[in-house]
Amino acid sequence: MKMEKKVEEVKKVLENQKMIIAFSGGSDSTILAKIASQVKGEFLLITVDNGVMPKECINSARKIAEEIGLPHKVLKENFLEDPNFKENNPNRCFICKNKMYGELENIAKKENFPLIADGTNISDLLEDRPGLMVNYQKNIISPLVNAGITREDVLRYLKENKINYATSTTCMATRILTGEEITTKKINRISYAESLVKTLSKNDSVRVRDQKGIAQIEVINIDPLLNPNILKHLDAELKAVGFEKITLDIGSSQKVKKDLVVYKPCKDEKNKIMFETELPYKIDIKNTCRELESLGKLKCSDSMGIAMCEIEGQNVTVFKNGKIVARKVQNPDDAEKLLIKVLPRIRRIL
Repeated sequence: MKMEKKVEEVKKVLENQKMIIAFSGGSDSTILAKIASQVKGEFLLITVDNGVMPKECINSARKIAEEIGLPHKVLKENFLEDPNFKENNPNRCFICKNKMYGELENIAKKENFPLIADGTNISDLLEDRPGLMVNYQKNIISPLVNAGITREDVLRYLKENKINYATSTTCMATRILTGEEITTKKINRISYAESLVKTLSKNDSVRVRDQKGIAQIEVINIDPLLNPNILKHLDAELKAVGFEKITLDIGSSQKVKKDLVVYKPCKDEKNKIMFETELPYKIDIKNTCRELESLGKLKCSDSMGIAMCEIEGQNVTVFKNGKIVARKVQNPDDAEKLLIKVLPRIRRIL
């Protein structure tokens, strides 16, 4: 489906609605807000300043919301006061998003907004994101997912339409190893380190990961940093704020595109076309089957860890280990359309 048609699908969801949009100013929430500004309806953009976001994130969100022309609020919280969040267990992202969207629910009730939406795109469903479970539990709608809009679609649309967005909106808690306590000291030194690296490298997208006191620097373009004087300066500055050792990741921090489906020829049946994808998490077959019921004829076995669904003559099989196989499809586009119907209904095991 062409991007123009996908955008029209998003507009249909947004048209004449009264809705809160979770807004970070990043690419996904920006494209959603921009499309919302083009239809009739009442929309409120809300940014949650949770105390662990990059310093420039909130100011960028304000500026971008003003450019789009929709009302915008910033809710200030301090998640570092929550022991469960600070513990930094594998479900930290779920805890964080649950708290953030809980704040949005409070505003929605007070100001009579019946719907809350976010900028989750279809590519996000291929990644290990426990926080997505919050969307399902709190009935947060994701118009980009329903329209089959990928991460590449978003970035291309923003570039072609010259729409500004923030490139650094990820929580700095993601820079700390899972299981290592999140502290104010660690967040502050990560914040300082990233600001310094941005200035020295001229990179908009920078990550400085705290690996048990070792600073691991990740940038899209490392060339500006490959200067002896700059490296000495970085080493001295980052050690001064508490890092024990400074390292530079020589690979690009840019995300590699992951195809929604991959062609897999059938060995026994040469004329059969099969496509598959593998999710990086285990699937809750029982709850996934409940979600798939409305799509077509269903056969499920929780004990065997498998769900099979016939949808308009096509077949999709979901396995507990995360594999999804599409059969009786004509080509990659046909397989992607089927997967776009199925992915939002997949329920993971937390």
